[in-house]
Parts: sequence; structure tokens; C-alpha cells
Amino acid sequence: MTAIGNYKPAGLAALAAVVAMALAACSQTPSGQAEPSQPASVAATQSTLTASASPSASPNTSATVGAVVEGFPQQLLPLMTGATVVSSSFDKASAPATAALVGTVKAPTASVIDFYTKTLEGEGFKAVPGDKVGTVASKDFVRGNTETVNLSVVETDGVATFTIGANVAAESAK
Repeated sequence: MTAIGNYKPAGLAALAAVVAMALAACSQTPSGQAEPSQPASVAATQSTLTASASPSASPNTSATVGAVVEGFPQQLLPLMTGATVVSSSFDKASAPATAALVGTVKAPTASVIDFYTKTLEGEGFKAVPGDKVGTVASKDFVRGNTETVNLSVVETDGVATFTIGANVAAESAK
């Protein structure tokens, strides 16, 4: 810029850019107070994080919180002694039948893994090699070519939270 009142085009463009950025940095809230706005990249990221509709469960699925759902295959997947049910679900109509159980127990992770390993092996399941996914204790079991069970355990302050997910033949889910 040179003389007073005479701006060069580059100076006008820079001034316009500064004004546009200053205006974009604030937006009005319903109360009329200015509030910093988010960069476009943050706003775009947030819009992509909006939850979409989840697929609906099978109409034959039963689920409950704080109890073992009716029909759950407790003989195949018993609740460990001393454990509390957080949630459970069961769908016997699907092929294979699906069952899930989340529970907590005051016990070390190894005790939970040992209990369910012995229980599942007693039902004819075989443990698959491997016992972790990342830092989470996780054990997979198979029976035949179509039945699977996964057990995952996370321990915090002496309380193990475990999740069991099973896909088993309907006749096995008793």
C-alpha cells in the first residue's frame, strides 16, 4: 500500500482475507453472544461422526439388562459362580442360533478364562490358538464347522467384565 486512500489490488485482497477470517472466527449464538466457530475440517469431521440408523435386530431376538434372558442356553453357557449379569440376548430362530452375555465378577481374568475354557471344552468345543486381541484377553472356541464362541475379558480394580458371544446350532442352544 502506498498513498493514503489508494490501495493496491494485492493489499485489498489481503485485507478482504483478514476480514473474512475474522468474521468466520465468530458466530452468533441464540443468546446473541459471540462464540468461536469451529474450523471447517472439525465441522466436517463431526458431521461424518453422526450416528446412522443401526440395522434392526431379528424380530426373534430377546434381550434384557440385568438378567439372563428367557430361553438363553444356560447349560451351554452358564453364568460363572459369583458373577452378575449386565445384559444378555438370544435368538434361537437364526441359523446358527446366537447368544450373548455380558457379566462382571470379582475375580482375575485368568479365572474367568479358565472357568469358561473348562465349561466349553466339556461341551465339545476346542480352544483356538491365541489368547489376546491387542491388550484384551480374548479366547475363541469352535465345535464342528459351524459353531463358535468368543470370550473376552477386561479387568479393572479386581473386577472382571466378560463378554461371551456364541453362534451355535439351534439344537445345541438348550
